[in-house]
Amino acid sequence: MSKRAAQARIDPAENLRELRDAGEGMGGKAFADFIGLRRDGPGVTRLTVTPHLVNGAGLLLGPVGFALVDYSMASALWEHRNPGELIATINVSLNFLQSAADGEIVCHSTLDRRNRYAAALSSQVHHEDGRLLITAVGSFAIRPPRRRA
Repeated sequence: MSKRAAQARIDPAENLRELRDAGEGMGGKAFADFIGLRRDGPGVTRLTVTPHLVNGAGLLLGPVGFALVDYSMASALWEHRNPGELIATINVSLNFLQSAADGEIVCHSTLDRRNRYAAALSSQVHHEDGRLLITAVGSFAIRPPRRRA
């Protein structure tokens, strides 16, 4: 972690307030709960593959894989933001290498680079049996804090 990021560490209670203010408690969290995403920590998100998350061939739906990666990337970046900054996904590119019909999958996301206005991240999704299912790269916009008048 950079010295600047360490100095700007955010109190967890304030972090939750900012998430609620940013709408996380409205759409984002409700959707994550609906499909069963579980955040283990910054950049680590889990999902149990259940029957309502698979397609007609019995394999994990692509949009579910995307949601897992996007949510994990956002949680990784959220930990490295400065007070008052908001983030939004610009683009995420996924490579589906294998799929899963059941079991637990986990996404690990890493912040590769950031500046004042954008960030680049990468992710890997593994099945509990060790298979690599998805690799991904993504970019996020970072909105600086609004200046108070």
